[in-house]
Amino acid sequence: MVRKKHIPHLIIVLFHIVGLYGFLTPELTSLFIKLVPFHLLLMLFILMFSGYDKSVNIIVFAGIVYLAGFLIEVAGVNTSLIFGEYSYGNTLGVKLWNTPLLIGVNWLILVYSTGILLEKYHLNRFVFAFTGAVILVFIDFLIEPVAVKYDYWSWSLGSIPIQNYVGWFVVSFCMFLVFYTMNFKKQNSASTVLLIAQVCFFMALNIWGT
Repeated sequence: MVRKKHIPHLIIVLFHIVGLYGFLTPELTSLFIKLVPFHLLLMLFILMFSGYDKSVNIIVFAGIVYLAGFLIEVAGVNTSLIFGEYSYGNTLGVKLWNTPLLIGVNWLILVYSTGILLEKYHLNRFVFAFTGAVILVFIDFLIEPVAVKYDYWSWSLGSIPIQNYVGWFVVSFCMFLVFYTMNFKKQNSASTVLLIAQVCFFMALNIWGT
């Protein structure tokens, strides 16, 4: 019998397996690309539901990271000064100022999940932020080829600039400082399952789908 606390884990794993199958099956790829916004929102809902502690701090944290992630991407895509010269495709859905509204959700999911993973190691503030930023840069390294192929975004020069990874590191470092500073429930096993599922998903697409 599946325990109630494991249901979010099963949903996360199932959706990533089904999603991987859809992306790797040519007849289904266009459909599953359209489902990406729904998938991101569902994963966010699962994280917030399983990690919510009735504290206003988790809401404040989520709002800060979402807005910071979205506005940094707005600045990045419209000035090319942060990550390099790039533009968003249609996969991530509705845009404001040339930037998908859901890109802030992506930042929130990654920062929250990685922060929860690192919390158990009791690192000091700067080691915590540095380690988290390194992990997010690694994840972005996995995401980039997939994102370009499936129209999440594209790079004007056709290659991913080093500036992108430097930008990801700096932005991530600052967000992890926020995570470290704020007081809310920082135990959520679903977030670790999601982080592992995402890494496996993008690694598989890099091997078989790009």
